[in-house]
Amino acid sequence: MLRTIKATAMAALCCAVAGTGLVACEETPTVDGKAIEESVDAAVDDALDDADAVIGATFTGTKKIKAEGRSVNLSCAGAPADGRPVIVLLAGAGDGLDKMADLRKTLGERDRVCSYDRLGEGASDQPAATQRQADSGKVLTAVLNHVAGDGPVVLAGHSLGGLIAARYAPDHQDRVKGLVLMDATIPALDAGLAKAVPDSATGPAAELRDQTLAANQGQNPERFVIEDAKVRSAGDIPVAVIQHETQFAEVPEYGPALEGMWSAGQQQWLALSSRSKLTTAAGSGHYIYTDRPDLAVEAVRDVATQAAADQR
Repeated sequence: MLRTIKATAMAALCCAVAGTGLVACEETPTVDGKAIEESVDAAVDDALDDADAVIGATFTGTKKIKAEGRSVNLSCAGAPADGRPVIVLLAGAGDGLDKMADLRKTLGERDRVCSYDRLGEGASDQPAATQRQADSGKVLTAVLNHVAGDGPVVLAGHSLGGLIAARYAPDHQDRVKGLVLMDATIPALDAGLAKAVPDSATGPAAELRDQTLAANQGQNPERFVIEDAKVRSAGDIPVAVIQHETQFAEVPEYGPALEGMWSAGQQQWLALSSRSKLTTAAGSGHYIYTDRPDLAVEAVRDVATQAAADQR
């Protein structure tokens, strides 16, 4: 509606000015040498952004928003809590936001919490091309703008969602005030796999290695290329790193090497902050938030509480 109002206002303005004999309607009216249309455009765009932020801070349920010209599926629960950050959940590769519905509902009992389908996942549009961290980060920024405005957020990601959150936070320290990484994809997965499962490997271990390397090169629903990179600091923020207890039992010959690789990668994530803490989810496989929902909820709430205290 605001877009229509803008066009109508410009037509009325042009006619009114022309009626005074100052300018013809074919010309672009200016103020201080600046086109009035440009000024109106900027003002309306600002108003739309403000309106989106208000709507995003209040809606409950599932809706579609636009991000980078694509439709993104977004779901939120809970009411904004005074002084506490908005919690945003990021699922792993191949998972839509429905996978984290129980976690979102439980966290929503005390906090404002949202999750979304990345491009290629769930009910969101397919990506237009191969994606990298910067591309996924632009969509995440649009989501944060909608649900939190310029307010603080805590990102809680599982697997690939954890890696995306951890790579995003260092470049957005103005808004990301806490991280929870639930068995996040490790910082150097390609190099780790090459060392843990050599080319001479056969059977299930070789299949696991080859499928993972192919997925890392973009053969996944998101067309997301997972690149090895060093861990960068996200500032002095609270960071909870949670790793599984057992995951690679199906490849017993290389299981210990893979477990060692994964554990070392979780240790590397601690470099995100001097306030990082690593825990092991006893009895859990890769899906920590379903195997140990109690631990996941506790970690997210604890990080959110610390982040809120930091803002006071």
